[in-house]
Amino acid sequence: MTHPASRTSPAPFAAPDPQAVADSRIMDFARRNGRDGTDYAALHRWSVTDLEGFWAAVWEYFGIDAATPYRRVLDGERMPGARWFTGATLNYAHHALRDLPADRPALLALDETGSGYAVTGDRLRAQVASVAATLRDLGVGPGDRVVGYLPNTPHAIVAFLAAASLGAVWSVCGQDYAPRAAAARFGQLEPVVLVAADGYLFNGATHDRRDAVLELAAALPTLKATLLVDHVDLPWPVRPYPSLVVPWEDAATRAEELAFLPVPFDHPLWVVFSSGTTGLPKGIVHGHGGVLLEHLKTLGLHSDLGPGDRLLWYTTTHWMMWNLVVSTLLTGATACTYDGSPAPLARPDTLWELAARHRVTVFGTSPQYLLGMAKFGIDPSAHDLSAIRVVGCTGSALPASAYPWVRDHVGERILLASISGGTDVVSGFAGSAPSTPVWAGELSAPHLGVALAAYDAEGLPVTGRVGELVVTRPMPSMPLYFWNDPDGTRYRDAYFSAYEGVWRHGDWITVTGHGSVIVHGRSDSTLNRNGVRLGSADIHDVVERLPEIAEALVIGVEEPDGGYWMPLFVVLAPGAVLDDTLRDRIREAVRTGASPRHVPDEILEVPGVPHTRTGKKLEVPVKRLLQGAPVAEAADPSAVDAPDLLDHYARLGAARRERSA
Repeated sequence: MTHPASRTSPAPFAAPDPQAVADSRIMDFARRNGRDGTDYAALHRWSVTDLEGFWAAVWEYFGIDAATPYRRVLDGERMPGARWFTGATLNYAHHALRDLPADRPALLALDETGSGYAVTGDRLRAQVASVAATLRDLGVGPGDRVVGYLPNTPHAIVAFLAAASLGAVWSVCGQDYAPRAAAARFGQLEPVVLVAADGYLFNGATHDRRDAVLELAAALPTLKATLLVDHVDLPWPVRPYPSLVVPWEDAATRAEELAFLPVPFDHPLWVVFSSGTTGLPKGIVHGHGGVLLEHLKTLGLHSDLGPGDRLLWYTTTHWMMWNLVVSTLLTGATACTYDGSPAPLARPDTLWELAARHRVTVFGTSPQYLLGMAKFGIDPSAHDLSAIRVVGCTGSALPASAYPWVRDHVGERILLASISGGTDVVSGFAGSAPSTPVWAGELSAPHLGVALAAYDAEGLPVTGRVGELVVTRPMPSMPLYFWNDPDGTRYRDAYFSAYEGVWRHGDWITVTGHGSVIVHGRSDSTLNRNGVRLGSADIHDVVERLPEIAEALVIGVEEPDGGYWMPLFVVLAPGAVLDDTLRDRIREAVRTGASPRHVPDEILEVPGVPHTRTGKKLEVPVKRLLQGAPVAEAADPSAVDAPDLLDHYARLGAARRERSA
């Protein structure tokens, strides 16, 4: 990126590099479709006003290989219910594996120790063929569910692609989730095969998950088999499992022919879980074709990924960014997996060192990571980062203060792409492209094909004012449905209850006069720490099992400086005292019963938790009170079972802001 001199407001922090634009895939795509690639706003208008023309062009540009052709690009624009590329049959895994160089790395397996290994294109295809044959022998067929309890290593990608090649449905969860929390997700799917590792690395320690694997397998009565992965070299003890046990080495080293089952465009590919605030986590189902097109557009056009590129994005397997990392393969680029802490205590700059050593071209992270690097004085430029072309950042809004730091400590010509999206569409709503200016603290523009707007309470689009993030026309990667939601009620309630026929995502945004997007945080109560969306129900469940706790309420608060505060409020049982011993027990219960990422920042005693008259915890109103909203705007006191509690949380929020001032 080039940096213009100061001019009349609003001046971008960085202007597009003319040479980078000229050489970009988005420019080539625009040129092939008779468009001006230097005019992103015009290209975006075409992409959302002519949905059929735009998505047909994406299909053609990336050479989608369909076993049977589509009859029509878009069958109606109703939401929910729009159907894309009707008649087409294809397979995501076929496209992920077709363009990989035979003898060059398709995957780079990295970890926090600095070690790693490469998986070539031919080796990846051979492993996928072998595991697919193993799954087929175990009776796995189209529509069956295969689940992974795995860290971010090539094993997860191989298992997923093998399942997808058969038309089976995949879901995966990181091993920092307790078995009970993983079973709350996987149990809904009634899986037939579990793929699980012996453990994972994090912050200098090897975490043994062998007992957790057995506990999880026992909680999944539909399993036919468990594939056991040797990742951290812990021997699997001989003991009875509730299903057949197959060593990964046996499953992945057979000599088999690679084959792909063509499935309808909207055949289920995977189930990703976005934890709600009550009840079981909701399973979001995406289809082969919708993910294929959306990820090719996002990675190929917006991130400019292609053969010869390498992407390293820190993620866990249960965050949607893992799904995008896998889709790097669709572009012919190399995907890097990473097992460990993003900033291990022994070597907090490990990710930068790995990016330099392996000539990474797209580096992805979170705002908290970049802010932490700056806070603790870590200078990435101590390493040769000259290969990095894009620094992607998502999970929450990147504050304006981070932009000069990235320029000065990572690279002056780097495109800093702040992105906002969601597990719900497993993609982005807004971000950057090689042809867009960058404004500090803002997302450059809505993504191509995303008819994004900010709506006020009356359902009218607003510019320059805060409103609800909405999408007014369908996207191919919108969910097919929610798992175990046969009539679609939960799906419609989640996104279409506020504005008829319009997707409401749950973020507060401002669409600026120069076309950028400012994200102000969640308008619902889903927790979002370091980009990993968490369900408050997971925390409430384990904390409220402690005899000293009568009730608990956890809130995630986005702060003006880009920080994220996650306090846990507890109502004590009679006679209990919130001392350091109890606080430690609560933290340990959350760490082991949910995950380390669920551990709250503070544990505070409160006199009570406010509810609706029907007994639902008022998570969103409490969040707004903590952020400074007046009581009358945060909630209707007449609808609250104990309205005096609202004043208590408002005072807590005011005291917090005063301490931070």
